Amino acid sequence: MPLVEITYAPHVPEDTLRELRDALSHLVSLAVECPEEPYDGDPRPGDVELRFRPLGPLDSGGLDLVVEVRSKWFASRAADRQERVDRLCAGIRSASGLSDVGVYLSLPVAAWAQGE
Repeated sequence: MPLVEITYAPHVPEDTLRELRDALSHLVSLAVECPEEPYDGDPRPGDVELRFRPLGPLDSGGLDLVVEVRSKWFASRAADRQERVDRLCAGIRSASGLSDVGVYLSLPVAAWAQGE
């Protein structure tokens, strides 16, 4: 279950953020798909957790959009993580129409539990 935090600059239009929200579950699921956690192409509640937040007045950075993805470590994910994050960044740039985008993929040793 990837946790995704999206930090955006104040000038990024809300319509752009909505389009990105609609695309992100699929894009992130493709980026972290692996034999241990396969993706069937149909994101459901609990598959990806998205959290949007505006860049605050004390935050620093020059990008329009920063997307941080945290997903459980598996050797199969770690082996090609740069390729995964590059594909995800390209997908986010395409979905948002923004070019000034950064993507950070973190694969910590973790566990997840979820109620229904």
